Parts: sequence; C-alpha cells; structure tokens
Amino acid sequence: MKKLLLLATGGTITAVQGEEGLAPGMDAEELVSFLQAKDQSVQLESKLLMNIDSTNMQPESWVEIAKAVYENYPHYDGFVITHGTDTMAYTSAALSYMLQNLSKPVVITGSQIPINYKKTDAKKNVMDAIRFACEDTGGVFLVFDGRVIRGTRAVKIRTKSYDAFESINHPYVAYINESEIKYVNAKPAKSSRKLKLDASLCPDVFLLKLLPGTKPELFSQLKPLYKGVIIESFGNGGIPFQGRDLLPKVRELISSGIAVVISTQCLEEGEDLNLYEVGRKVAQDKIILSGDMNTEAIVPKLMWALGKTDDLDEVKNIMEKPINHDTSL
Repeated sequence: MKKLLLLATGGTITAVQGEEGLAPGMDAEELVSFLQAKDQSVQLESKLLMNIDSTNMQPESWVEIAKAVYENYPHYDGFVITHGTDTMAYTSAALSYMLQNLSKPVVITGSQIPINYKKTDAKKNVMDAIRFACEDTGGVFLVFDGRVIRGTRAVKIRTKSYDAFESINHPYVAYINESEIKYVNAKPAKSSRKLKLDASLCPDVFLLKLLPGTKPELFSQLKPLYKGVIIESFGNGGIPFQGRDLLPKVRELISSGIAVVISTQCLEEGEDLNLYEVGRKVAQDKIILSGDMNTEAIVPKLMWALGKTDDLDEVKNIMEKPINHDTSL
C-alpha cells in the first residue's frame, strides 16, 4: 500500500464565498472529504501548511513547502501539494531547485473552480495527482487536466479554462485517464542519491518587461533594491541601443555586481543573442543567457543561485546549467 501526504496551501481549490469574493477557506481534511471513494491501495494523510490565495505566495512560502516535504520525506512514498493556479508554476519550479535528488514524486495541483462547487475540475485534478504520486518515479511534477508536466516547464496560459497549463519547450511527461497513465517518452528516472534540501533563496530579484520607449533612467532605480534583474526583451532577446540606448545602463548594473538575465517575451523557442546585431552587442558583456527557460523557472532559479553566491561568474554558471530539464541543451 502506498502512503501519501497531501499538503494543502490554499488557492481556488479550497475557496469559499465571502463578502468580498472567493477566498481560501477549507482546511486539508475538508478538502479530502470531497474526494470520491479512495483507492484502497492508497493511504492518504493530509496537513494544512498555509491557507492563502496563491497571488499572496512568497519565496518564503516556497521554502516552507520544501521543508515540509523534506521533513516528512522518510515517512511517505509520495506527496501531493494543492495550490492556487496563479503562481503554481513558480512554486513547482522553485521546488524543483530546492529539493535535489528526489526518488519519490512530488506532485502539485489545484483547480480553476472550488472543490465544493457542483461543476468543478478539482476532484479530477486531485485524484489524478494522487494517482501519479503513486508512480515509481522521482521529481517535481505539475498535474492538471489529465496532463503531467515537469515542474520547471509549466506555464499557466489560460485564466478560466480547465486546460490552464501547458508544457513549454518540453514534451509532456504523461497523460492520465482515470487509472491509466500513458507516458509520452520514458518514465522519468528517480535519483539514487540522498535527498538534499537546498533552500537558501535571495528574493531580491526583479523582472523587467521591455517595451518600445523604456527609459534608461529606470535601471538606476533598480540598483539599490535588487541583486538580480531579469530583462524580458523582444524576439530573440536584443536590447535597444538607438534612440533610448539601454546598453550603458545594462552594463552599469553588471559592473555594480547585479546579475542580469536576458530572456524573451516570446513564450516558445527561447532567446538567441547571436542572431542579430541588437543581441550581439549585449552578449559581449557578462550577461546570463536563459535559453528556452520560461519566466516561471528563471525567477526562482535566479533567487536560488543568488542564495548560494554573489560571484557573478558562478551565478552565470548555475543559471546556464540545465537543472531538472529546465532548459534544452
């Protein structure tokens, strides 16, 4: 019999109607009580970690979740984490970095509609997550609408539809149809090494989305506040250098000891700074390249890297090294 632990963190799945709208209002036992008759081969225990809308999720919350998995790891065969959808992809990526060498599945899920509504996707998503948490595999996975996604590759692209999440720049891990799991490729391998909790995060990271007309002076305001800046640029990732020239300010950030990551606003295929002049001019500096990582992975990965070191060369090495399939080689 598989023994699983469900860790509840709030979100739409536990929401109830209040005077000011929907807000998390159920504890873990109430959540589990809505599930259909449990599989007799699974022993499910539950615990409420926090009860918040995922919009209020903080990096410190990620650490709390990671520690809960780590502390309970010897006692369970797998873990299900229920979570709000808005920041679920950030959390799944963060756990993929903080929980190293997993030999058991850590599955994160939630719903678009509260579990106490007559028409809801919550029951299916949780039951699918429980089913996948029984698999003989290891890693962090996001399960939603019958799809299994690597924790570092999930992106929420729809605000209301049941198929809210997609796997970006990476194949789905598997599809779930009731009790049947069909893997797209080989079943993910589980680590043979001892689990390591690596939860030192530096939350002083800023995400800047460029637009035509971005003022260079903005960069000066970031220097005293942040240790890392992620620039979501256009297309393949170039930086404007005519008209409002941003390149001197980018170099100024780096010379001040701030880690600068270049990404793209395009959802698929990633950056390529070598393709155009606007990219090659910036690539000559100590810029961190993000490849085809999604923003939801870049943000926690940079916090994680900066939690380890202030050395920009080392931060660059960590960021550009593929970890848990977060970027393609």
